Amino acid sequence: MDNQPDNNDLRMPLTGHLEELRQRVITSLFAIILGSAISLIFVKNIIKILEAPAKSIHFLQLSPGEFLFASIKVAGYSGLTAALPLILYQVLRFILPGLTKREKQLIAPAVIGSAVLFIIGISFGLWILSPAALKFLVAYGADVVEPLWSIERYLDFVFLLMLSCGLAFQLPVLQLILGSLGLIHSKKMLSSWRLVVMSSALAGAILTPSTDPITMLLLATAISGLFLIGVGMVAVIEKFKQETPPIVHPPSAAK
Repeated sequence: MDNQPDNNDLRMPLTGHLEELRQRVITSLFAIILGSAISLIFVKNIIKILEAPAKSIHFLQLSPGEFLFASIKVAGYSGLTAALPLILYQVLRFILPGLTKREKQLIAPAVIGSAVLFIIGISFGLWILSPAALKFLVAYGADVVEPLWSIERYLDFVFLLMLSCGLAFQLPVLQLILGSLGLIHSKKMLSSWRLVVMSSALAGAILTPSTDPITMLLLATAISGLFLIGVGMVAVIEKFKQETPPIVHPPSAAK
């Protein structure tokens, strides 16, 4: 039956599940460590990429070892990002055997879509939001102060902005899951567009590390656009459900 988990998963004892979980966690941690070690070798090139949105700004090392600790932090974040596909694969392999057929059909595309949207989100934060925010912040005090920034604080600013965008870009996946389960409907979501616009503006103000209006406006616009994409995906699912006839199982023979 579609609503029953796999029988093989039901036969596995609790200790077997715990051992499998331990092995998958160890594999994921090893992938993060390996990715971080490789990233540390090329960390200076990665930092140069992260410095690109700042353009002609000069960075300073304000304390001994600041650049070293910043490099380790960059390598760690880069290793985690590089290991993300393997981590998601381990998560899927662990949870899929215990799900129903309908849940399996939903969870795998949702996790893959979540990873893709996260990568798009952090790219949006690095190449679109960061230059806009930095341009505003530099221009605001250009006639008063000279921009000389701490490299560690700058990288923290960029990472926080990228992470905020990566999380904000998960909205369509959440809508898709809730819509597939019948908990929300496209027409209801679309009728609440005013509330969504206000919520997007609030989210843009909270998620962005800078308080400039340009960055908040860009992120709020992106969230609103993602919401509309999610509404369209839910509408497609609803139409597919209406057009697909229910499966009628033949009555079992009387014993």
